[in-house]
Amino acid sequence: MKNKILFLIGLMAFLPNLLIAQSDSLQVRKIVNQILLDGQCYKRLDYLSNSIGGRLSGSKEAEAAVNYTFDILKKEGFDSVWLQPVLVPHWVRGQKEEAWYWVGKKKIIPTICALGGSCGTDKKGLEAEVIEVKSIKELQALGSEKIKGKIVFYNRPMNPLFIKTFEAYGDAVDQRAAGAVEASKLGAVGVIVRSMGSNIDKHPHTGVMRVLPEVKQIPACAISTFDAEELSLALKANSRLTFSFKMSCATLADVWSYNVVAQINGSEKADEIIVVGGHLDSWDNGDGAHDDGAGVVQSMEVLHTYKALGLKPKRSIRCVLFMNEENGAKGASAYAAFAKQNQEKHIAAIESDAGGFTPRNFGATTDDAKLAKLRTWAPLLKQYGIEEVLSSGGGVDIGPLKEQGCTLIGFGPDSQRYFDVHHTAVDTFDKVSKRELELGAANIAALVWLISENGL
Repeated sequence: MKNKILFLIGLMAFLPNLLIAQSDSLQVRKIVNQILLDGQCYKRLDYLSNSIGGRLSGSKEAEAAVNYTFDILKKEGFDSVWLQPVLVPHWVRGQKEEAWYWVGKKKIIPTICALGGSCGTDKKGLEAEVIEVKSIKELQALGSEKIKGKIVFYNRPMNPLFIKTFEAYGDAVDQRAAGAVEASKLGAVGVIVRSMGSNIDKHPHTGVMRVLPEVKQIPACAISTFDAEELSLALKANSRLTFSFKMSCATLADVWSYNVVAQINGSEKADEIIVVGGHLDSWDNGDGAHDDGAGVVQSMEVLHTYKALGLKPKRSIRCVLFMNEENGAKGASAYAAFAKQNQEKHIAAIESDAGGFTPRNFGATTDDAKLAKLRTWAPLLKQYGIEEVLSSGGGVDIGPLKEQGCTLIGFGPDSQRYFDVHHTAVDTFDKVSKRELELGAANIAALVWLISENGL
C-alpha cells in the first residue's frame, strides 16, 4: 500500500509537467503548420530582394527597406510599432571596380570589389609591384623595407578542414578586417585580399575593413578566389609583377536611418521581453537575400504568425529589424542603449543572421540552468529540423544586450553553402529555398513561444 501511495504522489507531481509538454507540443505544431501553409516570409523576401535590392546603410535602398517593413508591421496591427533613429555611416562604392595585370603580352583582367570603408584610387588608378603574404604575422616579419611602395596581396584561404564554416571564416577574416591598416603602417600603397569564400569561383566577397584615423588609408579590394589562385601562380613566375586597379569608392557624411521595431504585449508578464531580429542593411553588390533578408522576414513572421493564430503570449515579444550590422553595428548599440535607459528586462534575444538554409540548431550564450531548460525543448523541435542546442550563440546585433543579463540565442541553419554567396553579387533571391526559409521561421517562432510560455 505504501508503495502505491508513493507511486500516486509521484504521478501527481509528474502529471502537470506532462500536460504542459503535451500542450507545448500541440501549440508548436500549430505554429509550424501556420507558417508552412500560409507563411508570408518568402513573399516578403521576394519584394525586399527584387524590388528594393542591396541595402547598404545610408542608401536610398536602405531607406526603402525601412519604409517597407515599417508599413507592413504597422498594417498588421501589433500593440506598438515604431522607428528608432540611428546615425549610420554612409560609404558608397561608386563606379564598377577595374583591375588588370600582364603575363607576358597577355592582359589578365581579374574580378575585384572594393572592401567596405576603403578609400578610392585616383582617376588613373593605382599601379605597383605585388608582394604575396599568407598572414599579417608574415607581413610584419617582412618589415617596411620589403613592403614599402608595394601592393600587399593577402592570400590565405578559408581552412577547408573546419567542418563548421563560420569557424573557417573567423580563422581567415582578420586579413580582410585589419590587413589594410597593418600594410599601411609598413608603407604599402594598396591591398588585395583573397575573398572569404568556400568555393573557387569568380565572385569576389566584399566586407567591412578597419579604418584608424592615425593610420594613412590605402585602397583595399577583395579578389575572387579563382583570380587569387591565378595571381599567385603569376607571382611565382614573375616576382616583380605589377598589378593595377581603379576604384572610386568613398566615405560620405553620416546619415540618419532607423531600427524598425514592433511588439506584441505579454498577457501576464509584459515587463519581460523576448527579442527576435535580423538586420535590414546588406552589402550593395547582391540583393542581400541570405544576408540578412532571410533573418528580417523570419523575424517578422514570428509576430505575424501569433497574430494569425490569435495567440496571446505570456511575455512581450518584440521584433527588431536592426540597421547597420554590416559596417558599424550602430543599430545594435542604439537599441541596447535604449533598453538600458528604459530599464527594460530582456530575458532572451534570438538573432537570425546565418542565411535562410535548412534549420540545424540553436546556440545559446547563457548560464548552465537556462541552457539546460532550452535543451529540454530540443525534442519538440527535432521533427522540424533542429538537431541540438549548442552551448554558445548569439549575433552582432543582440550581442550588446548580454551585459544586461539577456540570454543570447543564435539561429543556426546549415552553413555549408553560406560562404559561397556571403557578401557577393550572387547573394540573390533565387538562391533561397521557400521551404528552407519557412522551416527556419517556424523553428524560431516555436522557440520564442516556448520561452514566452515557460520562461527561462
